[in-house]
Amino acid sequence: MPAQAGIQRFGARATELFAPEVRTIREAAQISQSQFAKLIGVNLRMLQNWEQKPEGEPMRSLRRAVAFIGLTAVSSVAFSQSYPEKAVRVVVPYSAGGSADILARLTGKALGAHFGQSFVIDNRGGAGGVIAHELVARAVPDGYTLLYSAAGPLTVSPHIYSKLSYDPLKTFVPVKLTAFVPLMLVVNPKITATTVKQLIDAALANPGKLTYASAGTGSATHLAAELFRSLTGTEIAHVAYKGSPPALMDLMAGQTDMMIDVLISALPHAKAGKLRALAITSTTRSALAPTVPTMQEAGVKDFDTGTWFGLLALAGTNPQIITTIARALDQAMAQTEFTAAVASQGGELSRLTTDQFGELIKSDYVRWGKVVKSAGIKNE
Repeated sequence: MPAQAGIQRFGARATELFAPEVRTIREAAQISQSQFAKLIGVNLRMLQNWEQKPEGEPMRSLRRAVAFIGLTAVSSVAFSQSYPEKAVRVVVPYSAGGSADILARLTGKALGAHFGQSFVIDNRGGAGGVIAHELVARAVPDGYTLLYSAAGPLTVSPHIYSKLSYDPLKTFVPVKLTAFVPLMLVVNPKITATTVKQLIDAALANPGKLTYASAGTGSATHLAAELFRSLTGTEIAHVAYKGSPPALMDLMAGQTDMMIDVLISALPHAKAGKLRALAITSTTRSALAPTVPTMQEAGVKDFDTGTWFGLLALAGTNPQIITTIARALDQAMAQTEFTAAVASQGGELSRLTTDQFGELIKSDYVRWGKVVKSAGIKNE
């Protein structure tokens, strides 16, 4: 890249980096006056005046300052243009095989194809996503450790787990939201209920005896089940797991009775007859399970929830790198193959920008914080 080559030439003269004229930097980096002015955030006319005024100690000092700022800016661009130069680690706060893992691998594959580098998925489930988020929070903000997270770990867990070593609204920055996904209420076949009403009746007749599994305390599956309990007035015991796969395994084995899990994780088991699907949590039925009613159709009014999945980076990461990754994902998500893959998993492709993703995180953080406080949910 021209900019990168220019910086390398300057690197050979390290002792002179603070002294070169603005024009020298521009020529070495092969960028115009207007491009340089934009990089360092000054008015183009001011930049032209600086370059043309006679030499003098005040002007030399000013030029040195502008040159240093410009060199830093051009270096930033050069670095982002060469990104990524090695494999990128993508940490997922859930175990392998779950919805987050499936969509993370789809995202990593798309980015890998675009950049020609590996985007390696690193599953770190447990503690409502806290383990994974703390791991990423300790990394270097260089764009080589990313976080593929969901609504639960980012907007719910922080209200449940005290003394976190990170702030979900400050430690991480949004890159791209990839998908919205509905949830599905499933039960073990040993439960005789074939409708949501029958399940509610059974729970009301046996308070505290039925159990529901979740992907972890503070996960979307946990909050959805708590919402179900609240709206139906039932008492159902919570059993938390480290991700959906182990929770589903125990549910199929009869260790628990029910679960409201992400559609893409629960549906295959329901189709195989290992679980029974009773309802979808979105306001419209899923094309993948058209015979399964929505929760509202099944009689639970005001029940509308789901989860979302997206890619984040550490605060302090070069903004150019974040933009580069976001643009790459925009291109990938515009491809029929990516859209079809998300749809095949029961998801809806996100159309939100990076900034809108950030606003979603903030609004959901407030929304679920109120739910957690009202329900008295605590770390178990």
